[in-house]
Amino acid sequence: MADVTEYENYINGEWVKCRSGETFENRNPAQTDEIVGIFQQSRAADVNDAVAAAKEAYKKWRLVPAPKRAEILLRITDRLVKEKERCSRDMTREMGKILKETRGDVQEAIDLGYYMVGEGRRQLGYTTPSELPNKFNMCIRQPLGVCGLITPWNFPMAIPSWKMMPALVLGNTIVIKPATDTPLSVYNYVKIFEEEGLPRGVVNIVTGSGRNVGEPLMTHKDVSCVSFTGSTEVGRRISEACAADFKHCHLEMGGKNCIFIMNDADIDLAVEGALWGAFGTTGQRCTASSRLIVHRDVIKEFTDKLVARANGLKVGNGLDETVDMGPAINESQINTVLNYIDIGKNEDGAKLLCGGERLTGGEYDKGFFTMPTVFGDVTSDMRIFQEEIFGSVTSITECASFEDGIGLCNNTAYGLSASIYTRDVNKAFAAMRDVYTGIFYVNAPTIGAEVHLPFGGVKDTGNGHREAGIAGLDVFSEWKSVYIDFSGKMQKAQIDNN
Repeated sequence: MADVTEYENYINGEWVKCRSGETFENRNPAQTDEIVGIFQQSRAADVNDAVAAAKEAYKKWRLVPAPKRAEILLRITDRLVKEKERCSRDMTREMGKILKETRGDVQEAIDLGYYMVGEGRRQLGYTTPSELPNKFNMCIRQPLGVCGLITPWNFPMAIPSWKMMPALVLGNTIVIKPATDTPLSVYNYVKIFEEEGLPRGVVNIVTGSGRNVGEPLMTHKDVSCVSFTGSTEVGRRISEACAADFKHCHLEMGGKNCIFIMNDADIDLAVEGALWGAFGTTGQRCTASSRLIVHRDVIKEFTDKLVARANGLKVGNGLDETVDMGPAINESQINTVLNYIDIGKNEDGAKLLCGGERLTGGEYDKGFFTMPTVFGDVTSDMRIFQEEIFGSVTSITECASFEDGIGLCNNTAYGLSASIYTRDVNKAFAAMRDVYTGIFYVNAPTIGAEVHLPFGGVKDTGNGHREAGIAGLDVFSEWKSVYIDFSGKMQKAQIDNN
C-alpha cells in the first residue's frame, strides 16, 4: 500500500482530498491483487465546491475568444499525442481491454480534440434575408454555463473527450465524474489540461460513486447541462431529475446491435466483422454486435466458421500483446454475463455453440475472464436476443428473406447501431433506409465510429442528442437569433409585410 499512489480531486485549479477523507481502491480487473491507485470517495460537499469553482470560472472563460480557447485545446491535444503510450498502458491496467484497443481509445480522444479545435474558428451560425428592408438577420451559438459530465468505464478517455472538448470550445466550464472503475484515465487527461495552462476552475474532476457524486451533480441548481453515458435505467433517472429544472440533458445509453448477413455476403469478411464486433472490448461496448441475423442459405457456413474463430481467440491480460480479449471490468459485470449465459442455456431451443464458462486456473483466477460465447438457434422472443448483456456473448438467429431480416433487426427496444453484409447495392441502400438506428454500416461490424460523424441512437438508446461531429456542439450550446434593424424607423415583422 505504501507504494500505491493516492490521487486527489481537481477543484479550482488545485489537487485536493475530499472533505470526508474517505478513499476507494482502483484494481486491475485482469490481476485483482494489483491496486492501480487510491481515489477520493467524494460526496455532495465536494460536488458543491467543484460546481462553485466552475460557476466562477465561467464568468471569464465564456469571454475568451473561441479561437483562443481552441489554442489551449490544441496544446492539450498535442501533448496527449506524446503521452499516448503511457495513458494507454494505464488504461489497460485499470479497464482490462487489450493495448491495441486502449491505444485506439486514446487516439480517439486525440482525433476528437483536433476536430473540436477547428470549431474554435467555426461554430457556424447562419444569416438569412429579412422580410423587411434595411434589416439583417443571423443566429449564433451561446454557451450554457456549468456542464456536469458523467462518463463510463468502457471508453474512459475517448468518451470524456467527446463531452469535454465541445463543451470547452463553446465557452462552458465542466465538472466531470469519471466511472469508479476507471478514474485514472480521466485523471491523466485532466492532468494534461492543468499542465497545458487551462485557467483555474474551467475543468474540475470529482471522483466517487454515482449515488454520492453523480446524483448531487445532476440535481445541482447551478449545473445547466448534464451529459451522461451509461445504462438506460440510470439514464431514465437522470432524465427525470433534469426535467424538473429544464436542464439540457444528453443521454447515451444501451444497445442491442445486429449484424445482418445476407446470402450473397462475403462470408469470410462477415465472420471477421462479427468476431470483432462481438468480442472487441470483451463485448463491453454499447455498439457490440450481440445479435447476428443470418440468411438461412448461408447460416451453416457462417456458424461453423465463426465458432471455429471464436474458439481460437486468446483471452488474458491486455498488457500481453498476443492477447485477443481481456477481462470483464469487475465481479458484478462478470456475474451478469454468467447469469445471461445460464439464461441462454435454459431458453427453450437455444444451443450453446462455444464458450459459456468462466475461465479459471493459473492467472485466470486473479481476474474476471470469460470464454467468447456463441449461441445458435436463437429466436426473437428469447431474453438473450432482446436484452443487453454487455459481455463476451453473441447469438445467431436465422432469417428467411431480406424482409424477414429487416424485421428482426428492428425487433428490439434499442436503436444504436446495425450493419449489413451484402454484395447487392440495392439491398444495402434499402437496409440503410429501413433499419431504425442512429448508426449503420455496410460490410463492416456495428463498431468503428469516426469522430467527424454524429454518434448516438434512437428508442431506448438515447434522447435525441448526438456526440462527435458538428452535432456534438448542440447539447452544450443554445441558439440565439439576432435581428439588426438599421432602417432608422419602427418596423413590424408580419404586420408591415402583408
